[in-house]
Amino acid sequence: MPESEGNLSSHYEELNFNIIADDLEPINSHEPEEEKSEKLIRLPLARIKHIMKVDPDVSLASQEAVFLITKATELFIDSIVKEAYFYTSQAKKKTLKRKDIDSAIDAVDCLAFLEGALD
Repeated sequence: MPESEGNLSSHYEELNFNIIADDLEPINSHEPEEEKSEKLIRLPLARIKHIMKVDPDVSLASQEAVFLITKATELFIDSIVKEAYFYTSQAKKKTLKRKDIDSAIDAVDCLAFLEGALD
């Protein structure tokens, strides 16, 4: 295995660890429940529910399903942004551009379904 591939795989392992570590919360947190629930998600639930209902196969969407779809979407976006930022920082730039997102999509096999989606 070439040295660059080894560095890239260690980068992905570190990135995955950071994503998991960022989502963990301290067990002995003494914040009120309302503040905790606000921090769990950042995307608007009502908008996600509306997008889900655009699909003709979806007639009802439970609050739990909407929450899970929203959280999965946030994690997916976070993952793509971190991958794209890796290419931005390699180019010694501070602004994330479309070509960085395209590079991330090309480099990560599990993102292959997004090829051509931004065209």
